[in-house]
Amino acid sequence: MLIGYARVSTSGQDLAAQRDGLAALVVDDQYVHVNHGLSGTARARPGLREALAACRAGDVVVVTKLERLARSLREATNFADELTKKGVSLNLGGAVYDPNDPVGRLLSNALGMVAEF
Repeated sequence: MLIGYARVSTSGQDLAAQRDGLAALVVDDQYVHVNHGLSGTARARPGLREALAACRAGDVVVVTKLERLARSLREATNFADELTKKGVSLNLGGAVYDPNDPVGRLLSNALGMVAEF
C-alpha cells in the first residue's frame, strides 16, 4: 500500500501542489496524511504519526520532497530506522529507497544532509 504524507509550515500555505504530486505518484487521497501549519522543526506532527501508524511491512511511504518529512540528518536517519524496523520503503518524489538496501541507506543519508541545509 502507498501511504502519502504532506506538510506545509504555515497556515497560509496550500497543500494542493503536494497533494497533486502524491496523486501523480498514484497515492489514493484517502491514504494521504497531512500537517497544515506545522514547521518541520515541530516535534508533534499528528499527520506524520498517523502515516507511520498506518504502515505495515511491504508498504511504501510517499512524500514529494524529503524536506516535507525531515529537516535534519538525525531526523531523516531516525525516520529511516523506524521504516526499516517496520519493513517499509520510502518513495521520495518517485524514487524508492529501500532502507534495507545499503545503497538505499546511503542515498537516504545523503538526501538527509541536503535537507538539513
